[in-house]
Amino acid sequence: MLNKDRMPIHVAVIMDGNGRWAKKKNLPRLAGHNAGMKAMKKIVDHSDKLGIKYLTVYAFSTENWKRSIVEVSGIFKLLVTYVNSDLHGLVDNNVRVKVFGDYSQLPKDAVKSLEETLEATRDNTGLQFNIALNYGGRDEIKKAVVKLAEKVRTGELEPDEITEEAIDRELYSGAADCRTPDPELIIRTSGELRLSNFLLWQSAYSELVFPDVLWPDFTPGEYEKAIEDYQSRERRFGGR
Repeated sequence: MLNKDRMPIHVAVIMDGNGRWAKKKNLPRLAGHNAGMKAMKKIVDHSDKLGIKYLTVYAFSTENWKRSIVEVSGIFKLLVTYVNSDLHGLVDNNVRVKVFGDYSQLPKDAVKSLEETLEATRDNTGLQFNIALNYGGRDEIKKAVVKLAEKVRTGELEPDEITEEAIDRELYSGAADCRTPDPELIIRTSGELRLSNFLLWQSAYSELVFPDVLWPDFTPGEYEKAIEDYQSRERRFGGR
């Protein structure tokens, strides 16, 4: 049973297992990604119902460009379909969408759909749904370092003023228009036990849960089990 008084403010999810789900069913990989998009929609809706304030999903990494052209282009087409079909629902449910990553490199139709969604949901005050697209944790940190180095070069910042807070502000999660606290809970589906370059700075004290469920099969019920696991832990932050 979930404890409503101990709900995480920010949950991040590595949506892993679409390809294996499709392979098990003798379906093309894109069928797995399509099923994964449907699962994502359910988790967004359920996060909103549970009162979670921030949900971040790892939708496409900087390394995913190594996959076949057919798979990559198919993923982006599914993203456009999802965004276009669910935009009214996101607006009606007061969900605010933000993007972590350099989405300008995506196909033009995907960029157009994303920008329309960002604009349409900009003033919403409910769940903030962060989509990590063309995102990599090391790349995010590198870009933050470059920005801080430039500020030092121009005299805007002294080297000893580079604090953790200063670094936070230069990350995607620290941008003034989408400031997002570090995730208390990170879920990776499919049983794999690694972060795969996801929120490396922000995950310093996150609780990690690795359900042995492929992402398309990750239901709201499985989501609640992961949150219950999180709630059963004592968070000490290295203090004892």
